[in-house]
Amino acid sequence: MKDCCDGGGDRKGSYDLIVVGAGSAGFSASITAAEAGKRVALVGHGTIGGTCVNVGCVPSKAMIRAAEAVHGASAAGRFPGIAPCTPSVDWSALVAGTTDLVDEMRDRKYISLLPEYEGLTYIEEGPAQLVEGGVEVGGRTFTADRIIIATGSRPHMPDIPGIDAVDVLDSTSLLTLPERPDSIIVLGGGYIGCELAQMASRLGVNVTLVTRSRLLPGAEPEVAEALTEALRAEGIRIETGLSYREVAARDGGVALTIERDGNPEALTAARLVATTGRVSNSDGLGLKELAIETNPRGAIRVGPDMGTTRPGVYAAGDVTDRDQFVYMAAYGAKIAVNNALGLQPMAYDNTAMPWVVFTDPQVAGVGLSEAQAIEARNEVKTSVIGLDNVPRALAARDTRGLIKLVADAKTDRLLGGQIVAPEGADTIQTLAMALKMGMTTKALGETIFPYLTTVEGLKLAAQTFDKDVAKLSCCAG
Repeated sequence: MKDCCDGGGDRKGSYDLIVVGAGSAGFSASITAAEAGKRVALVGHGTIGGTCVNVGCVPSKAMIRAAEAVHGASAAGRFPGIAPCTPSVDWSALVAGTTDLVDEMRDRKYISLLPEYEGLTYIEEGPAQLVEGGVEVGGRTFTADRIIIATGSRPHMPDIPGIDAVDVLDSTSLLTLPERPDSIIVLGGGYIGCELAQMASRLGVNVTLVTRSRLLPGAEPEVAEALTEALRAEGIRIETGLSYREVAARDGGVALTIERDGNPEALTAARLVATTGRVSNSDGLGLKELAIETNPRGAIRVGPDMGTTRPGVYAAGDVTDRDQFVYMAAYGAKIAVNNALGLQPMAYDNTAMPWVVFTDPQVAGVGLSEAQAIEARNEVKTSVIGLDNVPRALAARDTRGLIKLVADAKTDRLLGGQIVAPEGADTIQTLAMALKMGMTTKALGETIFPYLTTVEGLKLAAQTFDKDVAKLSCCAG
């Protein structure tokens, strides 16, 4: 696909805006600019659609949902009178079906959108490099006064002795593996590692999850512990608080030697999966030559306006040092294009940004954690309730999890909160709106919530600041 939808560059390749990278951020910026009547060149950098649709959100959540269906059938036995069953899993068919879904969504949400926007030209002629006054692609130079870099990120491979001599999977290759492995070691306890470890385990893989510190190191300690307990209860082996010594091939599989309290131990499996973060796709773009600063992991430094250290050049999405979520990539891109083209002054604000980990139970949060609130010099008060206080969880016979709220002790204003619950992902947006509106814990506790919903747990958690909710009747308070 080359020079598709040519909509406004002149013969010399001059545009109002050049966007490098055709993922979520790149499309968001290009569409916003095109709708404003600007001439836009969207330069492909990797597969069109970027990380989310091709190798991230879409394939992983499709596989996770399939694993939930398998587990749901086997977990039915927790209800009286229902016998559990274990459905068979055809890994190869599941991977093939997921690939078809990715192809469909890439076409529907990216490729087929291009002709819908006048003034937008898609260019795919090879690697792009920023040069003085524009971008060079495939031997041609396209010029513009404003440029937005949105080239995304890729999986990071940890520096462990011997790892280069072993065929290591990353999140992308695990999701496209033709045959199901008998066993895997998952390196990394972040959200990707936790999601993929549980997904693989529920699809019949023997899983060991290994991390240097603890699961979800950015989450509240109570939240991380609740998730750890839930994953262990499903048979996932979790090893924390350790260091990596070496990786080596062994008996047709792989061995990871860890060290904890000075004692080495070898963990073995058929395959090793690295989920130790991501690194920005900023190399080869010519950033250093244009004095565009990056951090040690290659992420482009941007200000609140998404501007880089070079005037006229902006950046958005995973290539920057901002939040690494697809919806924040699109949000950052709109800020970048509005400021770059002088459409509407905007500034990046993530104070009410919700985040979700798609494990089961799901983990979600918004705002400040207790540690972050203390670091920000707030006088902090917290509330923690287990799901055994939430009627919805009792009725569903699934009380795995908890809710934690953080508030300012002086003003009673909510500062943040996190939840571990089977339906935590849908619940967190209510708390995000509460933070956005500057609500107090008292106001949240007095708000009417529907009975027998997970979101009602937020009301109960807010009441827990002042009451013992265990002593309240249903819907009381």
